[in-house]
Amino acid sequence: MCTRISLTLDRESLARAFPEFVPPTEWRPRYNLSPGQPVLAVLNDGAYAMRPVFWGWRKPWAPEKRSLLVNARAETAHQKPTFREAFLRRRCLVLADGFYEWKDTPQGKRPWRFTLKDGRPFALAGLWVEDQPLPDGTTGPACLVLTVDANALVGRIHPRMPLVLPRNMYEVWLAPHEVVPWDLKPLLRPYPDEGMRAHPVNPRCNNPRFDDPICVQPYEEGEAQQPGLFHS
Repeated sequence: MCTRISLTLDRESLARAFPEFVPPTEWRPRYNLSPGQPVLAVLNDGAYAMRPVFWGWRKPWAPEKRSLLVNARAETAHQKPTFREAFLRRRCLVLADGFYEWKDTPQGKRPWRFTLKDGRPFALAGLWVEDQPLPDGTTGPACLVLTVDANALVGRIHPRMPLVLPRNMYEVWLAPHEVVPWDLKPLLRPYPDEGMRAHPVNPRCNNPRFDDPICVQPYEEGEAQQPGLFHS
């Protein structure tokens, strides 16, 4: 599963980190992004632009507002009727500098944050759909994140992890034409665990409204849970 990410860079830092893509006019750092909110994505529509894209596909068989598909298994997406066309034609990058998974403990579920060891931001492999009804009454694109079996580091916390793409494969993933699924198979593997690091973070991250720098800071059980800023 992947249901929370962070992207703590401002617009100028985004431009330096991803010089191949055009940053949005406005973007504020986000520390606890969850499904049902806009994430920053690059669609394979030929624009090579970062844009806010709603995270979550409406389930065609369950039109309720809160019923969203937020992940798909990378290994089988090309076979599933729900995801097949998008896997072949509508792929995207979901930009992040960290993602969260939850560990079961005697005190309850505790969040951990995973980043690249060198601290660089990265891109998650995603799929997108066009013209989905959005919560504000408009329509627009929506995306989800592909997952793979966890590497050894993430596997201590959760058996699945988001598909982190190597930087030299961004262009391949964003090819604007239909692809042969077999051509993408070499990309559908977990990021090497030796290139990542992890630490526990404040349990207040359990609340998706908690979007504050405290979310990304290392946390030890027993620390006072500092007050933070909440954003709707």
